[in-house]
Amino acid sequence: MKEWHKHFDWLLLFCWGALAVIGLIAIYSATQGPVSEFLPSYIQRNFSNQLTWIFISAIAIILLQFTAPRSFQQVAFIFYGVCLFLGIITIFLGTEAGGATRWLVIGGLRIQVSEFMKLATILAVAQYLTSRRDISAEKLGPALTSVILMVIPAVIVLLQNDTGTALVMLSLIPVMLFWSGLPYGISLFIVSPAIIGYFAVLNWQWGLIVAIILTVGVFLIQRRPSLTMATFIVGLLIVIGVQVALYQILQPYQQARIEAFINPSMDPEGAGWNVMQAKTAIGSGGVFGKGFMEGTQTQLRFLPEQWTDFIFPVIAEEFGFIGAGLVLFIFGVLLLRLLNNAGDHKHPFAQLVMVGVTGIFFMHLLINIGSATGLFPVIGLPLPFVSYGGSSFLANSIMIGICLNLRLYQRTFTTF
Repeated sequence: MKEWHKHFDWLLLFCWGALAVIGLIAIYSATQGPVSEFLPSYIQRNFSNQLTWIFISAIAIILLQFTAPRSFQQVAFIFYGVCLFLGIITIFLGTEAGGATRWLVIGGLRIQVSEFMKLATILAVAQYLTSRRDISAEKLGPALTSVILMVIPAVIVLLQNDTGTALVMLSLIPVMLFWSGLPYGISLFIVSPAIIGYFAVLNWQWGLIVAIILTVGVFLIQRRPSLTMATFIVGLLIVIGVQVALYQILQPYQQARIEAFINPSMDPEGAGWNVMQAKTAIGSGGVFGKGFMEGTQTQLRFLPEQWTDFIFPVIAEEFGFIGAGLVLFIFGVLLLRLLNNAGDHKHPFAQLVMVGVTGIFFMHLLINIGSATGLFPVIGLPLPFVSYGGSSFLANSIMIGICLNLRLYQRTFTTF
């Protein structure tokens, strides 16, 4: 392609690189220096390992730019099937860590299949919804088929006891269906269980009030009595189900996380420890922070999993409001850039892929920072491109690489 550099999205690539560098700095601080005295040797190697994965991911992004965009359509269902197969194998043969069986060892390399399953789901749903002109989320049949395509991998991941990743996959349902033409009222109906469930965890009365508000909202938008009644019934069942799950279904450690989310001070040295230490680290950073490798919560190892799930408090403590705000600003630019590229593209497959990737990154950002600040229960999700993790970084980078490719070839990739 002549003058390809004029069509390449340098801003999106810059956001990827900036977050990767910030992540390296935070990982170094969280695993080296005084803190290393408290850490085993394999964790001390996290910085060099992450640097290796960044190099591998950069090569993957470059190689993807030489791939014909229609290739992603052609391999979508094959990739989806392979990931489902490997995900099922992981349930039975995977290695366990942190209460979840997430990793599959292949040739001596530990791979978190669920990270690649998110990309596979996006590609498969995008390909299905754009495979023919008569398929659209506006119709019940295609909408249900799309939901099934997204629910199956979520269930597999849930069986691996990885609740956070399963929730991220389920969040694709309203995002991709709405972009594909699902009416506003039905979209609100689909997301209502998550909204009601959140408030029901805090208090069952709040859950019921929110259910009534959403029911009224669905009625005003859609004007369908059957859908309105369904919204209220589903909301009522969610409120009851949350109460049953909290005390009858969830594992003890999951119940402890919920209780710590509601009131961390109830068990400050147990389940509430993570949230309280994370909030202390964030608050103590002030405007400019304590300085690189000077954060007490980080260097004295008060923060749990400070190189993965709680890496944002490391940044906030050592670089303050300025550093934390910079991370959020870069993420904002990245997400808006992806949405802008989706809106500008002429091909529906490319649009859905970019929107799906945006949804994945947004949910990770929301849940990760929400867990660190006490807005959500501690679920255990990495911050894209910043947290340590080879599979996560590579899978997310491939998503960026595909989006860069679709943007680069958008003038030639315009028809079904």
